[in-house]
Amino acid sequence: QVQLVESGGGLVQPGGSLSLSCAASGFTFSTYRMNWYRQAPGKEREFVASISAISSTTNYADPVKGRFTISRDNAKNTVYLQMNSLKPEDTAVYYCQAAAYWGQGTQVTVSS
Repeated sequence: QVQLVESGGGLVQPGGSLSLSCAASGFTFSTYRMNWYRQAPGKEREFVASISAISSTTNYADPVKGRFTISRDNAKNTVYLQMNSLKPEDTAVYYCQAAAYWGQGTQVTVSS
């Protein structure tokens, strides 16, 4: 059974940092591109970042370029999202995704 479990969300002040993790199980993690998406209240879910399976090539949405870093540890079946210089507009539920599978999401709130 495929599972994607996100963790690491929380409340942070503008300019702060958070690190999200997504632990995967039930599939061959190392062969899948892994993605992070987010959904803010009243908005559609949007792409944040991705990392390829083999070469770990990364791709980012324009709003997060230079502030967020996606990485993966295939030995731990885990993908990470390091978020720096957070802004109030980064407030959203962040989801981990692989192929047709989604995690349950973790809330990130950026507020003073």
